[in-house]
Amino acid sequence: MSNPNNSFVSPPKKLLQNKFDKFAEEIIKQLQKNGHDAYLVGGCIRDQLINIPAKDFDVATSATPEQIRKIFKASRIIGKRFKLVHVYKGSQVIEVSTFRASGAKSNQEKIVKDQLGKILRDNVWGTIEEDCERRDFTINSLYFDPIQKKLFDRHQGVNDSYKRKIVSIGDPMLRFEEDPVRSLRAVRFATKLNFKIDKQIKDAIYEKGYLLSSISNARRFDEFNKIFMHGKAQHNFEKLETFDLLKHLVSHVGQSNSYGYRLQMSALINTDNRVHEGKSVTPGFLLAAILWPKLIEIATVEDSISTRRFFPNMDKILRDQQILTAVPRRFYTYIKDIWSLQLRLQSRIKNQPFKVLQHPRFRAAYDLLLLRIEASNSESEIGDWWTKFQSCNRQTKLEMIKRHRENSSNSKKFGLSGELG
Repeated sequence: MSNPNNSFVSPPKKLLQNKFDKFAEEIIKQLQKNGHDAYLVGGCIRDQLINIPAKDFDVATSATPEQIRKIFKASRIIGKRFKLVHVYKGSQVIEVSTFRASGAKSNQEKIVKDQLGKILRDNVWGTIEEDCERRDFTINSLYFDPIQKKLFDRHQGVNDSYKRKIVSIGDPMLRFEEDPVRSLRAVRFATKLNFKIDKQIKDAIYEKGYLLSSISNARRFDEFNKIFMHGKAQHNFEKLETFDLLKHLVSHVGQSNSYGYRLQMSALINTDNRVHEGKSVTPGFLLAAILWPKLIEIATVEDSISTRRFFPNMDKILRDQQILTAVPRRFYTYIKDIWSLQLRLQSRIKNQPFKVLQHPRFRAAYDLLLLRIEASNSESEIGDWWTKFQSCNRQTKLEMIKRHRENSSNSKKFGLSGELG
């Protein structure tokens, strides 16, 4: 086994007293039994230090993916660019990674790149010291052996965790050039943990944030989900806007205090509330709400949404977003259904409300309607009408449709007054 010098420190009592995931500990025991170094690494150590219940337990080891695979029958190697091993026990999965070498020139010839210089394979194995140097922030560079009670803390990650501070490993100007996504990660960790961002990192975000445009839209969609789908959507949205990073994730952002901005804020708050209440959330709904103001801006003609502009421009709005984030195709139909239903929720002609109520996207469309009403400061009766229509019996539903037909004009105008400019 390797024997790094000067980086092992006495573990804080919080680490010695806390019980870690038994399955993760068993994996570490088996790896050590087979002659390999193995540690819990990253977020699970950091979270224990600041009294946050750890959810994900990752293991880092000196064993190669192939060696790990031989030790654990219930496992499989995943990834091409960065090989990892998933070890299974029932429904539980622990991610096990091999110590990776530094990006020194001596290793460059082993890294496979395409013609544009994009890294296709980076599976050069190294030591715990080298692996530590490749991590982004000091708070994520902690390695703890729960069996032998050893803590590897090369960059004072424990101290920065207690100070609640995001600090870069190495010069952030250079580190953000290596991987521009680190600027998004800095913001995400700051809001998630309620940590402050070190001034050097702030300067690097302002200076190097533009490099995010070179990151693949698939990776940016992955970051979109991490940033907006875990209970801190509103804070992340505002912080990203402050750092001028939001434009790399969202194609259209409303002006401050405009209808569009209010709707986006309402959608973000709604998403956060659902996460905190343990309800399901989907990027499809959030994108439908965030992009709705731009769609109606393009489609509005003489104080009404023009269907001739509305439907053709759906694809244009989604294509603009697709350039930034690789939205999976399954969400395209989902988003367009929600948008189309906004017009049907308003028209309520003949027996159409019964069909709308049975539509698989009705609930999502209804939720967007309520957010639109809230953001437009509208006294629209549509929201109350649909709230009642869902819960009443069939006879009452028929009477509601009849009264609506009698009381409404023949106008085919669409849209709420407060959202049409």
